[in-house]
Amino acid sequence: MEQRLITDSVTSEKYLRIASISIATYDYVLTLPAEWRFYRSQSSIFHISLVCALFILMRYVSIMAMIVSNYGYFSTSYTQQTCQRYYLVAPIFKAIQTMISQVILGIRTFNIVRRDRRIGIMLLLLYLLSTSAEWFTDLFHGSPSVIDGNCTLTNVGKVLSTWFYYLAVILYDVVIVTISTVHLLRYNPMSSRVERLIRVLIYDGIGYFIVLSASNVLNLVFYHTTNIQTQTAAASVGFAVTWIMTQRILIHVRENARPDAQRLEDVIVARPTLSAQKRVMSGLRSQFESKSHSKGSKGSKSAGDAEFRPASRNNSNDMELDVHVRVERSVMVDYKEESEHSDSWVK
Repeated sequence: MEQRLITDSVTSEKYLRIASISIATYDYVLTLPAEWRFYRSQSSIFHISLVCALFILMRYVSIMAMIVSNYGYFSTSYTQQTCQRYYLVAPIFKAIQTMISQVILGIRTFNIVRRDRRIGIMLLLLYLLSTSAEWFTDLFHGSPSVIDGNCTLTNVGKVLSTWFYYLAVILYDVVIVTISTVHLLRYNPMSSRVERLIRVLIYDGIGYFIVLSASNVLNLVFYHTTNIQTQTAAASVGFAVTWIMTQRILIHVRENARPDAQRLEDVIVARPTLSAQKRVMSGLRSQFESKSHSKGSKGSKSAGDAEFRPASRNNSNDMELDVHVRVERSVMVDYKEESEHSDSWVK
């Protein structure tokens, strides 16, 4: 009975690994055009933007992580001596992949909170604490395991510590996604495009959290068992899910934000109040009405000249335009015809 359970677990792990490789390969081919657009948008190969650099790192570190992990598992030529030199390679790539993913989430959240200094310091401390815990738990009490010629890292000590790795990742994701989602819900978009971008950011963050948390919980459960043939069953799934969901965030943000869109901090919106608009138009109307009664006055010029003559700055009859300039934080401003206000004061 026990032998049958072991055989079933090994078969399930093979199916999970093959499925994760297939899904990751399909997604890689599917996102090749997006990768090409990332490259084309760069001014020079020596001046790559931070977003493009993170995209490349996430993409190809994830590929390396999946290659070394599955090569060690499907290989049949390892001995205990050769596995001793190889078994830490996959966990190291796993930790690096997680670090890159968390950097992307952290920078995304920092920009969403409008680069608030205090929140930025908190995010940095959270990142350092999380990555330190991940590196320690990923490599602590790990030992090489050779079964039928393959090579994997297993947790066989009295204290099973590897599952704490996934707990640290889940806690980081909970804090980051909560902060970003709360701040996104506070935005008051001024255009449909901005509203669509905010909606994409919210859905991407929540979707990332749900899918990745499911994968991390699965790995947490497997690494909490003492069966060394079951512990790494969902490792490849974790690589694929982290890769796909993280790069999707970068792709969606780039595709929904135009290159010429103004930055979040640089938009200045000047809106005259409704009362100021009434004063302006009523003043202009009174000037035209007064000009129509002064055609015969001495020294008067043509109506066209009167209309376009610049007014003197020292003229006591100059009216004060009560225009309030307010600095706002938004992504862009759409021009909107305010004809709905005109009916009330143009008559």
